[in-house]
Amino acid sequence: MIRLERAFLFAMYNGNRMYEPEAADIERLVSWYRKNKRSFPWRDTKDPYHVWISEIMLQQTRTEAVISYFERFLKQVPDIETLSLIEDDDLNRLWEGLGYYSRARNLKKCAIKLMEEHGGRLPEDYEALLKLPGIGPYTAGAIMAIGFGRPYPAIDGNVLRVLARYFAIEDDIRQDATKNVITKSVEDYYRKTEPDQAFVKDLSQAFMDLGATVCIPNGAPRCDLCPLRENCQAYEQKLIEKIPYRSPLKQRKIIDRTLFIIRNGDRFLLRKREDKGLLAGLYEFSGVDEKLSAEKTKEYLAEKGYDVLHLKKLPDSKHVFSHIEWHMDAYEIKIGNWDIPLKENEILVNKKELQKLAIPSAFKTYIEYYALRESEDEI
Repeated sequence: MIRLERAFLFAMYNGNRMYEPEAADIERLVSWYRKNKRSFPWRDTKDPYHVWISEIMLQQTRTEAVISYFERFLKQVPDIETLSLIEDDDLNRLWEGLGYYSRARNLKKCAIKLMEEHGGRLPEDYEALLKLPGIGPYTAGAIMAIGFGRPYPAIDGNVLRVLARYFAIEDDIRQDATKNVITKSVEDYYRKTEPDQAFVKDLSQAFMDLGATVCIPNGAPRCDLCPLRENCQAYEQKLIEKIPYRSPLKQRKIIDRTLFIIRNGDRFLLRKREDKGLLAGLYEFSGVDEKLSAEKTKEYLAEKGYDVLHLKKLPDSKHVFSHIEWHMDAYEIKIGNWDIPLKENEILVNKKELQKLAIPSAFKTYIEYYALRESEDEI
């Protein structure tokens, strides 16, 4: 599917195809970006810390949704030292709503390591960045390119899509082999042209913006606005709708859950999840990973030593993670024996305190159920 004349060179590299864009196309792309770039608070920054935080937040999250989180985060955590010292609960609260909380935990782990081994600064070294918690090839490339102006590729989904179409690569872009071919094309461009720092910073962000606003993932791409259209092989060969190809993801596992929202007057019983695994270290309502009827719920709680006085069914809820879905039933429960000692991971909080804790958005239905009611009768 590749035409060797005009825009591309075709070669063999370690048994894989290698593609190289013409420098003129890259120049047009950067020129387009400088005229049309979107405005974000992490753009045009000279601080690699800002680049790092924004790139971690942007993983699996819409750009527009990140803006307020990023601004609030920097006000409270302005530098690496502050990040290394922040309390876990405070960090989780700042992150609440962004999901994928392991990203926040890795930020702190990384900050601690930066304080211990790098003088509280992000190293201007790609291999050193890869050794830090939570930093993979894309994030390391983004920090090097956008934060330091160093010629390293930052290949995210937008860049993969743009270059897969540009080169008419029909292979599965979920596969590492395909990603490696595309990454190599950018690496070779940098190696041969040696662009200056400002150009490198703009090019990395130009690819991202082009993929987000023109060569879009859903719906018809806006090829009439694309600075790469003249030499885009997918456009020329009418393969835009076919490329990029992504193999289907595995179906999510569905887990049925029953939540016990145990109340003592205006206080709620919460428990803190374990420090590893899904939603590690966050607060949740007690529950079990099975669907229980009201009667079975009473029986289960009685076995745990609770004297259930009253039980009320609450709205059902569903939450989708990347690999599983929670389908949740919930019961509001009043018990008569509050002399039962709390477990080490359990706390009692009132509604005001409840809203200040880091509680995953998986339980948003029930947080809002109480927070939005102006008055409540005792159950």
